[in-house]
Amino acid sequence: MKTTELYFPEGSGFSKTDIRFFTGEPDLAALYGGKEDEGLCRLFVTDETVAALPAVSPFIGSLRTAPRKNDALIVLGAGESYKTVDSVLAIVKAALEHNFTRSAVFVGIGGGVITDMTGFAASIFKRGVRAEFVPTTLLADVDAAVGGKTGCDFDSYKNMIGAFYPASCVNVWPSFARSLSGREFVSGLGEAIKTAFLFSRELLDFMREKKDAVMDRDPGALFRIISECCSAKAEVVHRDFKEKGERAFLNLGHTFGHALESVAGLGTVTHGEAVAWGMGRALDLSCSLGFSSSLFRDEGKGILSAFGYDTDPLPAALRDAEDAPRKLLDAMKKDKKNISTSAVRVIMQRYYCDTFIAEAPDKALLSVLGG
Repeated sequence: MKTTELYFPEGSGFSKTDIRFFTGEPDLAALYGGKEDEGLCRLFVTDETVAALPAVSPFIGSLRTAPRKNDALIVLGAGESYKTVDSVLAIVKAALEHNFTRSAVFVGIGGGVITDMTGFAASIFKRGVRAEFVPTTLLADVDAAVGGKTGCDFDSYKNMIGAFYPASCVNVWPSFARSLSGREFVSGLGEAIKTAFLFSRELLDFMREKKDAVMDRDPGALFRIISECCSAKAEVVHRDFKEKGERAFLNLGHTFGHALESVAGLGTVTHGEAVAWGMGRALDLSCSLGFSSSLFRDEGKGILSAFGYDTDPLPAALRDAEDAPRKLLDAMKKDKKNISTSAVRVIMQRYYCDTFIAEAPDKALLSVLGG
């Protein structure tokens, strides 16, 4: 087992997150099925898809058929459409029904939707209880489960409600990624590629050179990608927990990507697909505004295309939509990272690992959206 510790800034109200990386097949019974602690109440939160995974179903079955005195389980619907306030409140209700106190632990077992909602529910239940995560998707491994951003969607907009509330422990089994559908794996890989663009040319080169091993989900390749992405994010979050500065760089591709998810309909395009498409738009925008070279733009988009991501100005999901560029722009103006109601803040790059934030005029944005 390898451990990375994410320490939070003094005065943040939080100490640290232990990120533990396990080799081999997931063993939830070994992790959570030990001798019962009379003083510890645990609420396990997962979704229907994860509960049916071969690596998870025996543990979930034991919670259903032979529950321990102080353990409870809630299984939610699967997918982005269930990332709602109602689902968060269902988690809170389950804890209330079992008379859990502030000493309880909420354990989210699943992808980013589950970890985001479990952490948010933990933050509001009796003004805060401890949270732990077992991410089961590549996207959650490299991004969503690490760093303390929690929340849910609202009114068709991504992550409009939430809090900074980190888990005390994140237990990572890279082997979970081998059970993902091809599309979900590629979705998570989009966030990993984003992290490499931001912080590690070496990791990006590794992913390019070992593309076949990565796409075949080689255990060694997965372990390197996941552990290096987590370490990079941990360093940034330590320096900028509340996203006042460089942590915002982690949103590379997200201003465009979240708009695509909203306009296409949440769940139509996966998050990683949207982020990768958004990275392509950011590359075009940076070049068009004179911040970066056409050589970097073309090379960066070539990397995205090589892994199968859509880099066209108007994505395939919106090609039949009426006035799609304007709808995307309108959605971008509602992005929570904006500091003005009249301009859109976009994360861009001059080159690999050389990132900045700037407000972009509507005309420039429309030009890279096919408008």
